[in-house]
Amino acid sequence: MRFIVGTGVSGQGVYVVEGDWAWNLTKADERFGTDLMALIEGVADPSAIADARNKVDAEPVASLTPGLPVARPGKIICLGLNYVDHIKEGGYDVPVYPALFMRSNTSMIPAGAPMVRPSCSEQLDYEAELMVIIGKGGKHISEADALSHVFGYTLFNDGSVREYQRKTHQWTPGKNFDATGPVGPVIVTPDELPEGADGLKIESRVGSEILQSATTSDMLWSVARTIATVSEYTTLEPGDYLAMGTPPGVGHAKKPPRWLRPGETVEVEIEGIGICANPIVAEEDVQATEAAE
Repeated sequence: MRFIVGTGVSGQGVYVVEGDWAWNLTKADERFGTDLMALIEGVADPSAIADARNKVDAEPVASLTPGLPVARPGKIICLGLNYVDHIKEGGYDVPVYPALFMRSNTSMIPAGAPMVRPSCSEQLDYEAELMVIIGKGGKHISEADALSHVFGYTLFNDGSVREYQRKTHQWTPGKNFDATGPVGPVIVTPDELPEGADGLKIESRVGSEILQSATTSDMLWSVARTIATVSEYTTLEPGDYLAMGTPPGVGHAKKPPRWLRPGETVEVEIEGIGICANPIVAEEDVQATEAAE
């Protein structure tokens, strides 16, 4: 199945999507809640989706304003180096253990929302990524069982302020600027994709300019292997986000570097899932607008 969390003419809710149309499940049954957590935790019964859909009118997907798939995930865990050619373009050695870091909730925004270039740096970079949403929690999850812990897959743009990422050996500052991590809008359940979302074309672009283009089969750590590895050190919980790293072609590796600029719209697309598109705005303009309101 395909879902979008968002707001349409019928209000805020969890929408089930088919083609260009969406149905507000929350409008029909409030047990579906305002993000995916009710479905993930079993508060809303998936078997009730068809009945709920029949109780509401269809709305165009294009008319929805997306929200975050999970509004307040307990953890947002990201792989930093998961494609060999991206590792090489960054000047790193191929790791024997995944490069892991975490993002904050304040860094995350929905698809369609403005992605903010901070006033302290022009080096806002893009990173197209597959995002996993954990459905069933656990610790010491085996690789063989790991995919049964996935609720769904979506899109992520790991917006990175490179100047601040390079200030220390820890990547935390550059990976956690406010409003730099778009996610969504469509969440696809595993039954609609190849096992582990393997072999899907992944791309980022601005207009007709293709920035990155690869396939998820190029990942060093598969989804299953990543879940197993991460769960060795932390208990994965329902609703956690797990970002799977980016392919080559990022802006800092281009000559000259290719930073995202205010006025542009950056898109991340993954085959079988959809497109995450976000306009770039300058922090100064955001502050000026807020001051005028």
